[in-house]
Amino acid sequence: MTIRFAPALMSLFAFAACDVCAAENVDFQLPEGFSVEVLVDGVDNARSLALGDDGTIFVGSRQAGNVYAVRNAFSGSPDVITIAEGLKMPNGVAVRGGDLYVADTQRVLRFPAIESRLENPGEPEIIDPDLPLKGKLHAWKHIGFGPDDKLYVSLGAPCNICDEPDLSVILRMNPDGSSRETFARGVRNSVGFTWHPVTGDFWFTDNGRDMMGDDIPPGELNRASATGLDFGFPYCHGSDIADPDFGDLGRCAESSPPAQELGPHVAPLGVTFYTGDMFPDEYRNQIFIAEHGSWNRSKEAGKTGYRLTLVRLQDNEPIAYEPFMEGFLQGGEVLGRPVDVLVAPDGALLISDDKRGVIYRISYTSG
Repeated sequence: MTIRFAPALMSLFAFAACDVCAAENVDFQLPEGFSVEVLVDGVDNARSLALGDDGTIFVGSRQAGNVYAVRNAFSGSPDVITIAEGLKMPNGVAVRGGDLYVADTQRVLRFPAIESRLENPGEPEIIDPDLPLKGKLHAWKHIGFGPDDKLYVSLGAPCNICDEPDLSVILRMNPDGSSRETFARGVRNSVGFTWHPVTGDFWFTDNGRDMMGDDIPPGELNRASATGLDFGFPYCHGSDIADPDFGDLGRCAESSPPAQELGPHVAPLGVTFYTGDMFPDEYRNQIFIAEHGSWNRSKEAGKTGYRLTLVRLQDNEPIAYEPFMEGFLQGGEVLGRPVDVLVAPDGALLISDDKRGVIYRISYTSG
C-alpha cells in the first residue's frame, strides 16, 4: 500500500504539518492499514530516541553535536529545545528515574530531573569520564538501561577491520558509572540494542565490515542470553564467513552466530520490540529494525537498506525477515535515512531520520 504524506494526521492526536514531505512528494510503502506522518521536524541530524516519564522525546545527534528535547509531541504543537550543544557525537540517549543519560565519544553524562529543567538543564554530571577511544571512526555510542538496571554502552571498532579487543565490545555499568565490565565481545559496531519484553534476552544489531564485495558480509541481528559471549569480529562475519585478513584469530564455530542474518551493507541501527496495543496482535513482541542504508556497494549492484524491516519471531527464534516501510530510497536517490525506532505511549511507532531531521509516526487504523 502506498502512503502519501498529508498535511496533518486526522486521529486521536493532532500533528504538525509535513511541509518538508510535501515539498519532496515522498511516498512510503507500508502494509495495508498502516499510515505514516511526520510527527516532528526541525530536529537537525536526529539519531537515537528516548522517552521521558512525562512524554518528552529526547533525541541524540552525531554531526550536529546537539541533544534535543521535544515537548508536546503528542498534543499537536511539538516544541524542539536544544538542551545541550557542542558535544562530540552525542548519539546515545537514555532515561532512568527522571534523569537523562547522554553518551558522547568518551564520556557518559547525566542531566538530573531533566523534564523539570528543559529550559535550563545546567551542567551535566560526568558519570564515566574515560570510555576507550581510538579515532573518530565508529566513535559514536548507543546506550540503554536493561532490566538489570545496568547502563549498557556500545564501543565500535575504530576501523573497518582490525584487532582491537578492548573496543568492538558492549559494556555495562551501574547507573553511577561504577562496576564497569564487558558484557559482549566481537561486536564491530552496534548502534542499536534492546531487551525481549518476556525473556529479558539482549538483542542487538551489528554493522558488517566493508570492502569484501557487494553481497557479503551480511548485517546482523544478534541475541545474548548470557554475559561474556563472543560474536566473532574481526575473524568471523555472519554465521560462517571467515575474514580474509583476520580469520586466523578464531573459528566461526567457536563464536556466537547471528540470530538473523540481515541484508549486506544495509547498516542496521535502531531496533525495538513492538510492545504497544495499536498494531494487530501479530506484531506483538516482534522486532523492528531501522536500516540506515549502504554506502559502498557498486553502482551496478545498487544501494541496499534505507527502510524499516520486521523480523518475526516464533518461540523466540526468527522465522522471517521482511520489509515493513520502504520509500527512503527512490530511483536510486536517497530521500531519507532511518536511525532509531521507539514505541510511543499510544502504541504508534516513532522513527528518526538523520538526513531529513524529522521524526515519523507510524499508526494503524484498519486492514
